[in-house]
Amino acid sequence: MSATTPSAEPPPRKRSTYRHGNLRNALLDAALELAREGGPDAVSLREVTRRAGVSPNAAYRHFADRAALVHGVSQAAMARVALTMEDEIARATADVAHAGDADGPAVARARFRAVGTGYIRFAVTEPGLFRTAFHVPADMAYATDTTAAGEGGLTPFELLGAALDGLVATGLLPAERRPGAEFLAWSAVHGLAVLMIDGPLRGVTEAQAHDAGQDLIGMIERGL
Repeated sequence: MSATTPSAEPPPRKRSTYRHGNLRNALLDAALELAREGGPDAVSLREVTRRAGVSPNAAYRHFADRAALVHGVSQAAMARVALTMEDEIARATADVAHAGDADGPAVARARFRAVGTGYIRFAVTEPGLFRTAFHVPADMAYATDTTAAGEGGLTPFELLGAALDGLVATGLLPAERRPGAEFLAWSAVHGLAVLMIDGPLRGVTEAQAHDAGQDLIGMIERGL
């Protein structure tokens, strides 16, 4: 009985055609998976096209180079941050309503806290995508186009701004203290997120991350 040599894993079947924008979406989906596994440095045109099942040259119809691809996947990852924040906002405001405390200030406070809670939750559960979301090339400013937005059409930064506006509208934040408040709040929450995924707070549990986030958001709320 002769020994057989295990065959190598076959390459993915190449697709010759994609309808409308399906190829671009397929490339972005493959890039998002790579980013989830290893952050922005893991995204390569060759591996993305291999996973999408097309030839490497096919990518250039939608992305001029690797930098353009990484920018596209950064925007897509940012949109997922926004979706997580929206999910947290929906849950928090529903909890407030269920508790019978659905007046304007209670809802506004719940929305503000949910923005930070969702942001930290995404960072801790999806560190690769979180790193990719904030991988901004030196010649590009923070993007606010719809590819970086959630279902409601707002980016994470815009969701924070809307939550702060809600605090002002309900009397929880004096209007004269509103200008620039988003930069203070964002910097603090983002700093904690980075400490937990890339800094000395690596290894904290999700429960510990949640508790630390709630403490920080409370400090921000009191300091605004």
